[in-house]
Amino acid sequence: MLHINPEQLFIFDIETVPGVKDFKELSPELQDLFDDKVGRHKEEGVSAADYYNAKAGIFAEFGKVIVISCGYMKKKGNGYDLKVKTFSNHNEKQLLEEFAQTLINISKSNYFLCGHNIREFDVPWLCRRMLINGIPLPPCLDLYGKKPWEVNHVDTLDLWKFGDYKHYTSLHLLSTILGIPTPKDDIDGSMVGEVYWKQDDLPRIAKYCSKDVVAVANVILKLKGEKILGEEHIELS
Repeated sequence: MLHINPEQLFIFDIETVPGVKDFKELSPELQDLFDDKVGRHKEEGVSAADYYNAKAGIFAEFGKVIVISCGYMKKKGNGYDLKVKTFSNHNEKQLLEEFAQTLINISKSNYFLCGHNIREFDVPWLCRRMLINGIPLPPCLDLYGKKPWEVNHVDTLDLWKFGDYKHYTSLHLLSTILGIPTPKDDIDGSMVGEVYWKQDDLPRIAKYCSKDVVAVANVILKLKGEKILGEEHIELS
């Protein structure tokens, strides 16, 4: 059903956390600006400090990227192999510079960027954080002035919407109903900030992020009517 060549996809996922460990570490000005930005989102009675610890990782102005996983598929026999590489770094600028160079390299090979909800989250987040860190946007992220058909992005959330723009389906739910091993068997997105700032376990987050890339690859294959990847067909690094 899906007229997409899996070998043309560069699948990626990012993990984000609050930019600092505690709300009190922000300058008074940034504390006020955060409270102003999230005022309509947080429930009555929830302090800006509590909301920061729980939710700052979803706001690019107040968070940082700590892990990026990416992968691509190659045809092998009657199926596909998937190679996944994960970048992780406490230093966000170094992480983004490394990934930006990767995106520049793949832009030369006509890959389509692919992921789940990348149009609404991952791509805008990367663009904002790269500019905040003084990093020029790679061509595949520099979308200003481009027509919709000139944007080489494949979003599995959009594919599953089938034109229903009110509909949101998490990768966890989509994987489960399609019979694909869930990437959320250890932690989920809501736990990443705590695992990073309180448990100091960046490798655990990196492993979780790589599972999202595998899940997206399997969603693509499932929607194409292909068999999903077995563990022997997945290479992680």
